Amino acid sequence: MALSDGVVRNVLLSYFYVLIWICLSFSVIVYNKYILDRKLYNWPFPISLTMIHMAFCSALAYLLVRVFKVVEEPAAMTRDLYVKSIVPIGALYSLSLWFSNSAYIYLSVSFIQMLKALMPVAVYSLGLAFKKDTFKSDTMLNMVSISLGVGVAAYGEAKFDTWGVMLQLLAVVFEATRLVLIQILLNSRGISLNPITSLFYVAPCCLAFLSVPWMIMEYPLLRDTSSFHLDFVIFGTNSLCAFALNLAVFLLVGKTSALTMNVAGVVKDWLLIAFSWSVIKDTVTPINLFGYFLAFLGVAYYNHSKLQALKAADAQRKAQQADEEAGRLLEEREVEGTGKKSETQN
Repeated sequence: MALSDGVVRNVLLSYFYVLIWICLSFSVIVYNKYILDRKLYNWPFPISLTMIHMAFCSALAYLLVRVFKVVEEPAAMTRDLYVKSIVPIGALYSLSLWFSNSAYIYLSVSFIQMLKALMPVAVYSLGLAFKKDTFKSDTMLNMVSISLGVGVAAYGEAKFDTWGVMLQLLAVVFEATRLVLIQILLNSRGISLNPITSLFYVAPCCLAFLSVPWMIMEYPLLRDTSSFHLDFVIFGTNSLCAFALNLAVFLLVGKTSALTMNVAGVVKDWLLIAFSWSVIKDTVTPINLFGYFLAFLGVAYYNHSKLQALKAADAQRKAQQADEEAGRLLEEREVEGTGKKSETQN
């Protein structure tokens, strides 16, 4: 059976969006590593780099939302909701970005990607803690397998740095908490933010929160060295890549699904590990790869389970809609029948 031109076009577009997202995500990670690593560009100021990203993204998001109105601003956003929901989410996001960027100073790109495989474990654990998820023995067993795989990968890491691992694990915890809070504070109220409106609201918060540790920890160092003079080509293109990545997320999720992005993320992680080993010359041991492969299987099963749950929920919703429609038609027929009987009697 031949596929229509429309179907083929949609499939090709989906693959194109996936490719764009992988390329941009790959570029941002490698670019950040290049800037922060003392052996490469040697600008080890993660808070400053994150603040540059947030300032750039805030300005462009404002233009897209308020000036050019490319993306519609949620009507339900009020000052009270912003303070109670967006501000805590922004605080968590700033901490997540700060610590994850800091980890690039101490750890290899490949090992950081392996540690990020713990994200489903953190999200599920916090979901249980906040009662947004239900305990299932098979899911918990899967979380244990992912953790075991990451543990094996960490055991086989040639350049293990305790401080770097702590920073990355904290980044995972803060990011997972942010994702759970989005469900609790926004999604439960029927408010859905796409990546552009998220930046519009959250990026200024991040900038404000990060300014406090920046003034204490990095500004004195930058003030006393020539590092304070920014290379606008390097940091401009780096910030542009970071913003373009958010646009790519907007396109990818809008045209495919969040699950597609998760699957594409696994492909990106393997590509980054290969790049880290072949180009940056990071040491990747067989134990590293075996551990990450175990974690990868667990993440793949997690994504599969989420897909099945989404399909089941969608089927249940459609069945409920069909039942409601059938009930409505039955009521209409009963009303029509009653009307006809009254006319006959008259």
